[in-house]
Amino acid sequence: MDDRTRAHVFVTGKVQGVYYRATTRDTANEVGVDGWVRNLDDGRVETVFEGEQAAVEELVEWCHTGSPRARVDDVEVEYEKPEGLTGFEVRW
Repeated sequence: MDDRTRAHVFVTGKVQGVYYRATTRDTANEVGVDGWVRNLDDGRVETVFEGEQAAVEELVEWCHTGSPRARVDDVEVEYEKPEGLTGFEVRW
């Protein structure tokens, strides 16, 4: 797992009700990144990406735009030790 990285991301803006979670899942699957995404009660979206550094960074950058109907105001990223996640899921 030494070649893997983990990004814990919080996205603020119009990011709920605009297919942000589903599009995040689809994009993560396309680039081969593991993790999860969920809505938070305060209107933000929280997501975790684990995988090769270049792929994780691609997804972190993608979060600044998100789904076509989203309006992203801010993206906060915290890098953490990978936990060995497999697959990508939408959490409720």
